[in-house]
Amino acid sequence: MPSYRLPEIHRSYTPRPATPAPPAPSAAPRPPTGPSGVGTSAARLAERLADDSPRESAVRVPPLYCPDAVRDDPALGDEVNRRLVEWAEEIGIYEGRLDKLESCQFGHLMMLTHPDTDDPDRLLAAARCALSEWSVDDHWVDEGEDAAPELIGPRLALAHAVVDPVRLPVRYAPEFERVVQKEPVLRAFRSALGHLSLIASPTQVARLRHELAVMFVGYGQEAEWRTSSRVPAVWEYLMHRYENAFFPCMVLLDPIGGYELPPQEFADARVRGTYLYAGTAAVLLNDLYSMGKEDPTDTNLPNLIAREEGCSLQDAVDRTADIHDELMHTVEAEAAALAAAGSPELGRFMAGLWNWMGGSKHWHATSPRYN
Repeated sequence: MPSYRLPEIHRSYTPRPATPAPPAPSAAPRPPTGPSGVGTSAARLAERLADDSPRESAVRVPPLYCPDAVRDDPALGDEVNRRLVEWAEEIGIYEGRLDKLESCQFGHLMMLTHPDTDDPDRLLAAARCALSEWSVDDHWVDEGEDAAPELIGPRLALAHAVVDPVRLPVRYAPEFERVVQKEPVLRAFRSALGHLSLIASPTQVARLRHELAVMFVGYGQEAEWRTSSRVPAVWEYLMHRYENAFFPCMVLLDPIGGYELPPQEFADARVRGTYLYAGTAAVLLNDLYSMGKEDPTDTNLPNLIAREEGCSLQDAVDRTADIHDELMHTVEAEAAALAAAGSPELGRFMAGLWNWMGGSKHWHATSPRYN
């Protein structure tokens, strides 16, 4: 089994200097061009942001404080990716978009973020869960044929009824089942959690159910922004990123690694706080790397900072990077302290959290999805 490593504590931290704003472009901001692609969770507020957001033609993402990937095994990533695309075709998600799905290399993301296993079946279990989560966004929010925000509430209720299986009276259960069988996203969740339960304890599956329920709350918040054409404040967006982040992926660290973090340690407030900081930092990294492929009017932290504070987009990108780095330094110090004081399983979990972020950074920097 590959080794894992604990984060080292680096206490010195100096915020990066402000970057001078680049010259304003001669061309006007381009209009919205439609969905931004697989896995994008930012709500669209084109009409408001197109008028209000400063936008530059060339924006540089500065170096970010984040570990490197522990391992990169392209052959293993290719195998997981191949099996994932086959499963998606079987379930019916991303119909007509399988080539695009394959090119995103989500199998490589799982290989990079779970370096303590080289078992493709375990990595595929994580990949199925992740793709089910992203299919909510891509089928019902951004890219679906009927991506109507007013339908998000009832659709998420159906998804939760599959994730935390509902038991209806016998007379009415067949009606619910007919709806599930007609909807690929619902079938994907059922299949993914079924496969996960083969390697995870009931407690570990319950943890994923909780994180999915929180994620569904975040999707509901996005739907309100879209239906009301309301642009969220920066503080509200940061709160939103505590709800709509990579937590459902990261909570699978121990079942995919083949161990279980004791419940009392998982529920400890300090452990939970470190885990939430890590997930928020990871999704802010995603905000930065995904800007190049998204429409300029998408809702992400740099766009909102630029709009709210009237600064250049480059300054807003740099400030987002500072926030990311501040979170990362806190995660680094807290994870090391918790690992030293807790059980061996907690030490492994904290190391896995750190390594997950390094693998995610590597994937964002190299995946054709963003490059």
